[in-house]
Amino acid sequence: MTQAKLSFYLDESLPTEIASQLKRLNISVVTVRDLNTLGDSDSSHLQRASAMGLVLCSNDADFLELAFDEQARHCGVVVGRPALHTIGDWVHWMVLMHDVYTPEDMVNRVEFVKKPS
Repeated sequence: MTQAKLSFYLDESLPTEIASQLKRLNISVVTVRDLNTLGDSDSSHLQRASAMGLVLCSNDADFLELAFDEQARHCGVVVGRPALHTIGDWVHWMVLMHDVYTPEDMVNRVEFVKKPS
């Protein structure tokens, strides 16, 4: 039986190059630019990502408050810091998550981008 793989939703705080690299690796990813939803509220992005079954990825720490809200159910949130994490760091971390976690593993889970060791 084939295990379901993660798919990702990149908000406007992340460079589109991350999506380009993930797509070249056959990892399912959508950006807010793809959806023409630039400028939507963080809450709208999280709700849309969850409705689509996607893990929301952002450099915006405001998503942490939304993710930890007891009323919110989401498909996972990944947060990084633009001053600390490069495009390569994001791609490396997301590929690792894609290979290790299932969509069920990510429900209501928050992950933080880590630099490759």
